Amino acid sequence: MPVHRPNFFLFTGGPGVGKTTLVEHLKARGETCVPETHRQVIREQAALGDRGLPRSDQTGFRDLCGRRDVEIFDRLAGETRRVFFDRGILDSLAGDGLDPPWLERAAAERRYAATVFVPPPWAEIYETDAERIQDFAEAVATHGRICAGLTRRGYQVVELPRVSVEDRAAFVLEAVARAGF
Repeated sequence: MPVHRPNFFLFTGGPGVGKTTLVEHLKARGETCVPETHRQVIREQAALGDRGLPRSDQTGFRDLCGRRDVEIFDRLAGETRRVFFDRGILDSLAGDGLDPPWLERAAAERRYAATVFVPPPWAEIYETDAERIQDFAEAVATHGRICAGLTRRGYQVVELPRVSVEDRAAFVLEAVARAGF
């Protein structure tokens, strides 16, 4: 049976666009926030010897992140306050027709708020690091794939403005207030 959580607000998009910075800012302001699982999984798998990492085992990485995001969604399903997610179940879907049925089902049965916030690729703030190894061109391509997948799944993509984190937070909080949260 599908579970729709209109108070679960998802931040998604390509790497290095300011999602985590924004979520951390919202958390510091007292908002309920869920950290990104992808970076957690990368750190854990690297400590285990490079298994389950996107560069060496994309399928294993997808499954680890997807299962963890499903568990988080299910654990929080009774929450009535607004919750901001730094990525979520939808981020494990490649949308290439090769996603496993369990993950497709999980995404279809666990719905976030209809409005999904997507920061656009922003060259001026983009950086790579030990966990974010994609170059900017790949970040741009990822952004396009994610937006197309969201639209296919019936979500409304709201692109965040290229402004300070404080102004982005104000933009998000105003949009969320208009949605009744």
